[in-house]
Amino acid sequence: MTNLKVGGVPEHFNYPWYLTLKNKAYTKRNINLRWQDFPGGTGQMCKALRQGEVDIAIVLTEGIIKDIANGNPSKILQTFVSTPLIWGIHVGAKSKFTKMADLEHATIAISRFGSGSHLMAIVNAYNQGWNIENLKFKVIGNLQGGIAALTNGEADYFMWEHFTTKPLVDNGTFRRIDDCPTPWPCFVIAVRNEVLENNFNEVKEVLDIINAETRNFKKINNIDEILATRYEQQLEDIQKWLKITEWNDGKPLTKNLVTRIQNKMVQFNVIQEKKNSGELIKNMYI
Repeated sequence: MTNLKVGGVPEHFNYPWYLTLKNKAYTKRNINLRWQDFPGGTGQMCKALRQGEVDIAIVLTEGIIKDIANGNPSKILQTFVSTPLIWGIHVGAKSKFTKMADLEHATIAISRFGSGSHLMAIVNAYNQGWNIENLKFKVIGNLQGGIAALTNGEADYFMWEHFTTKPLVDNGTFRRIDDCPTPWPCFVIAVRNEVLENNFNEVKEVLDIINAETRNFKKINNIDEILATRYEQQLEDIQKWLKITEWNDGKPLTKNLVTRIQNKMVQFNVIQEKKNSGELIKNMYI
């Protein structure tokens, strides 16, 4: 039995992993796959990959490209969710800020430097024509830290996935100022180089299983109701999310796509220079 550890955010995007684990799909292939939640998001997972605490991670595209370029000994194997992530831009319920222009000189809550909440704040600032050099950040760890920082005034706004934070908008904890979608496919699957060298076939088995699950995920009977209950969402919000979300069912990540993503990341000042895209990815199906 091969032991592998996989990590991801505890959000509805990753429910297919829960189903495959529940059905013991990996055990049947002689793989002991263990899931770990990472509420701190991509920055926390990049650190775990670097330190060997997790073998496989379901991470945000922009975060892992930046981290591998900065020396993370991992490769991107494929996209996991091929559609953009919709980032909600939130202020506290009692905030004086009411529109995007109010936020130009405000303090931004981010989970970690290099995380999606950090990098997408830069993308949003670029979109608004703000001076990126002047952005001010407050590191808050995770969503709960963001709630605390906006409530007690340590930070002014916080970017997190639109539908995950929708219940906090509904209950009056946050107000949403606007949305900012990623200009690239949002989640990818990354694996440590050491694991690829030692367990290539097992990793390929894992991909085959999860891709088979996501291929028919939206056709599962009452999946909208199941997700709404599990993630404490309004049914209509989950139905909207399912309509705009597409999983990749196994097509490899191409050098051309990674180069296009890097071009945008350079344009947005998220990274300073492009790396050879071939050094960032590994095609499992050649």
